[in-house]
Amino acid sequence: MTRFPRHLVRADLQAFDGYSSARTSFAGPPARIWLNANEAAEPNRADPGGSVRRYPPPQPEPLRRSFADYLGARQSQVLLARGSDEAIDGLVRTLCPPGSDAGIVVCPPTFGMYAVSAAVHGVPVHEVPQVDAGHRFRHDLGAVADTVRRTGARVVFLDSPGNPTGSTVDPGQLDTLLGDLAEHSVVVLDEAYAEFDVAGRSWVPDLARHPHLAVLRTMSKAHGLAGARVGALVADPELVQVVGRVQAPYPLPAPAVEMALSALAPEAIQHTHARVAATARRRERLAAVLAGHPGVATVYDSAANFVLVRSGEADSMLSRLREAAIAVRDMRHLPGLSDALRVSVGTEEEIDAVVRALRDDRAPATALREERAP
Repeated sequence: MTRFPRHLVRADLQAFDGYSSARTSFAGPPARIWLNANEAAEPNRADPGGSVRRYPPPQPEPLRRSFADYLGARQSQVLLARGSDEAIDGLVRTLCPPGSDAGIVVCPPTFGMYAVSAAVHGVPVHEVPQVDAGHRFRHDLGAVADTVRRTGARVVFLDSPGNPTGSTVDPGQLDTLLGDLAEHSVVVLDEAYAEFDVAGRSWVPDLARHPHLAVLRTMSKAHGLAGARVGALVADPELVQVVGRVQAPYPLPAPAVEMALSALAPEAIQHTHARVAATARRRERLAAVLAGHPGVATVYDSAANFVLVRSGEADSMLSRLREAAIAVRDMRHLPGLSDALRVSVGTEEEIDAVVRALRDDRAPATALREERAP
């Protein structure tokens, strides 16, 4: 059986035990009276039932089990975190010695938190730009492998579907990359938008074949719980344990845990699947709306819940949308996207508002004047 390449973990953290909290250090039969964490003896008036008087479990087992069941993983492969961001930071801290040359590889345009975490940690960021292939972006995974070997990078971050591109990583090429980097680097696949990829697959089942693969998931997107800040690292149990030891003692508030548990109940998941399907339908409508604008040059294919567009009239489009109190994401600060905007898929009524805001007198009579299908 292939094992996780432990030599990729920082040498000073391989025997690191982490913080021993009051909850994790207590041993013995179940306690009836808890006097080991300096918690308030009586509840706050804002919490008369005392539901949040005590510290929550560092890794609440019911939620960990539900997340594992939802993803088809083993519970030992799941580390709960404050969104994907905490898992990203934990991976960088665990695998990249601060101040060393053992940094990370990213493929811009991509999610900015990968580079932010590396910069805060004091390790280099090596970029392998994606290729603009017309209506989608393509990763150059051969160049990624070469960069890892040349630089000694410990972590490769790939997002699929990507943010802000909406494109996915080619499965065959990713499988080849994983084989090439088995002893060189941890490959992190960020699946924050995986539920929206109707033709896609999750790489969680491949963790057994590739113990140096790590998958990031979140409840912020398809599950609609962005404010709860619940995510997970799904990886080899050995990597899960060592990242967990550098994590803050009580990462998830009790109310967020309860909300996430409710969202992973079978009935709630069925509802989420229905909402995701509706989002995919509205994504096609939004893409058509934006393609009908005379100033839009390219609308990229998207497997996420947003659409990326290029426009030589980005300033004008932003101005019209702002006048209508509609906020979209200006992506022109990113390399290779000097004329790009990212628009999330909203409700039908919100897409109607985009239609009204972008209506242009130069457009053909049919463009940007379509009505909602019944």
